[in-house]
Amino acid sequence: MMMPSRAWLREPLVQFVALGLLLFVLDRALGSRSDAAGQRVRIEITEGDIRQLATAWTAQWQRPPTPEEMRNLVAARVREEILYREALGLGLDKDDTIVKRRLAQKMEFLADDVSAVREPGREELRAWYATYGERFARPARLSFHHLYFSPDQRGARAAEDAARARALLGRAPRGASGAGRLADSFMFQDAYLDRTPEQIAAVFGTQFALAVAKVQPGAWSEPLESGLGWHLVWVDSAAAGQVPPLEDIEPAVKAAWLDEQRVEARQRAFAALATRYQVILPGSTPASKKGSE
Repeated sequence: MMMPSRAWLREPLVQFVALGLLLFVLDRALGSRSDAAGQRVRIEITEGDIRQLATAWTAQWQRPPTPEEMRNLVAARVREEILYREALGLGLDKDDTIVKRRLAQKMEFLADDVSAVREPGREELRAWYATYGERFARPARLSFHHLYFSPDQRGARAAEDAARARALLGRAPRGASGAGRLADSFMFQDAYLDRTPEQIAAVFGTQFALAVAKVQPGAWSEPLESGLGWHLVWVDSAAAGQVPPLEDIEPAVKAAWLDEQRVEARQRAFAALATRYQVILPGSTPASKKGSE
């Protein structure tokens, strides 16, 4: 017969095993384990450790820790160190994906520190920007007004009505009297100023954004279809995308240059480490080993 849920926890044998395990862990955590020389393993908390604990506490709570809180912080650090060393002793770090990933990250951080990327010279930065300036190109921008023809109100006649309105407008300016009465009310805006292609596409769709970019400023477009219906568009101004002068964005360019140098330094460091290892993949034939048996 199956025991009720959690009833096994009350079994004497289970409690005995659990108690024994707890005593084992406490015995090791309290430092009763000795090294080969019969001495207790030493854990030293330095003044630097104390300052680090106090600084972290102050940053989180916006006040220094009290003496009791400081004692608790030190006790927690000691506990963490004891459990960490015991875990290493038991080999719990072996084949642990999270531990491997964290240690690999720390090695990369160490490589970054060792590489000590230098500051770029002015001409060096200018030459780099001349090569990679397109990364910093500002997107094209467009300002336009539009008349909207709703398929919900006009049905299949929406495109025809838009074409008829375009013929009536001819060369009339954007603010011509009565132009607005030819169209329907639009759920959003009638004017979109200084918008990027991505911003226009977010409202009207990609095809409309591509089409409106081809409209000549200062004249009514032919009917353009969007995901919302049909439009006559008057482009007020269009600015092509361009790479700004280095002086306008020098801090951003310098940051990008430094990032690239760090990546290259990290790759060089890893390449040097990789020469010390032989990688064997499934199905591959290992190269002859040095000092063959």
